[in-house]
Amino acid sequence: MSAARDYGLDDDYEWPRPPEGGWTADDLDELPNLPPHTELIDGSLVFVSPQTVFHMRTIRLLDRALEFTVTLNDRNRPEPDVLVAHAGADLGPKQTRLLHGDVILAAEVVSEDSVDRDRETKPRKYAAAGITHYWRVEQNNGLPVVYVYELESTTKTYVPTGIFHNRLKLTVPFLIDIDLTAVNRRR
Repeated sequence: MSAARDYGLDDDYEWPRPPEGGWTADDLDELPNLPPHTELIDGSLVFVSPQTVFHMRTIRLLDRALEFTVTLNDRNRPEPDVLVAHAGADLGPKQTRLLHGDVILAAEVVSEDSVDRDRETKPRKYAAAGITHYWRVEQNNGLPVVYVYELESTTKTYVPTGIFHNRLKLTVPFLIDIDLTAVNRRR
């Protein structure tokens, strides 16, 4: 089976060829026929694999606020699984992305294909861009565990502020109280 068919494309599909120096954040809106949730990391397109039931239920549990990519710089435009933006952020009907300064919180639910990106690459890039809060969500015995980080502004790195197993209860960056054990309950 060809790689094109693996992605549900015709055998004669032409894969996008990057320009010298790689893709830019602006290119992501212009490239035709990209799969949903394509990200730009270090100038390269990243296609995510289908998500597990745990991944989708956890995103729903955390109340996915927006489905946007975030322009961190010219070569990086990731799509957090969950994000929260400032009230004044430009969320007009034709927007496809937010600027990093508009984002208060970026959260990633770790999948098999995203372990390194969600544990190392994305948090480092979010911190360098000045996004104040980062949550990484891992699975433990079928339940989410939320690792909460806050930006230390002088070093532009995240410091851990808590690990939450059964209940995510915070006052920063906003009041929140989520029963994490509800991830598998039908609504």
